[in-house]
Amino acid sequence: MKPIAIFQPDPEAPPAFFETWLAQQGLASELFRIDRQQRVPSSAAGYSGLCFMGGGMSVNDALPWIDEACALIRDADTRAVPVLGHCLGGQLLARALGGSVRRNPVKELGWHRLQVTDKALADAWLGALAGADVEWFQWHGDTFDPPPGAKNFLASDLCARQAFVVERPGFAHLGMQFHCEMTAALVLEWVGPDGQAEIDAERLATGGPGVQSPQEIRHDAQRRAARLQSAAAHLYLRWSRGLDKG
Repeated sequence: MKPIAIFQPDPEAPPAFFETWLAQQGLASELFRIDRQQRVPSSAAGYSGLCFMGGGMSVNDALPWIDEACALIRDADTRAVPVLGHCLGGQLLARALGGSVRRNPVKELGWHRLQVTDKALADAWLGALAGADVEWFQWHGDTFDPPPGAKNFLASDLCARQAFVVERPGFAHLGMQFHCEMTAALVLEWVGPDGQAEIDAERLATGGPGVQSPQEIRHDAQRRAARLQSAAAHLYLRWSRGLDKG
């Protein structure tokens, strides 16, 4: 089976649990460190799937690799190669396939519960955890408008589009606004001095209705991350059904 290509645009946003899950499933992967100027390939032909991680930049920034990533996503779509996007990666997927990305009215930083907006789709992608008491980890200021034909199935009070699926014959692309790849250790890293500064700036700018304090975010992080990973495993497994097993 061809490997799954993973793209990391930010040194602080590694594949984390996604990489662990792939290893548990015996699925090979190849990591592209965009943050270290590694080029995005021009073709998806050598991969069974593509995964894009998060990052502190915006899809609307004038960075040369963004157009290259969008072109690769479109190439993957024509080759029946499923794409998985986490936060910035979900925004890349939306833009590449005809959606758009814009600023959300407020940032979401910390643990947030989501509501199901499409029960059938949520059941298909989350199984028994659809609508369950899962806290999803958020760290974003932008939001996506899904591409034509996509279906959104999760929402928060402050950001209506949290997970969309683009269904194709035999496979599907999944774009997420949240970070389901988090580990407890990574959560603690993100709420260091830089995270505190971002939280403080958002509270000053908007009052911070979507942000938690570092203390709140750190609280019970091990249990919360384990619950999050259970939900992530459902999403990843459903997405992986579209991988070319040849």
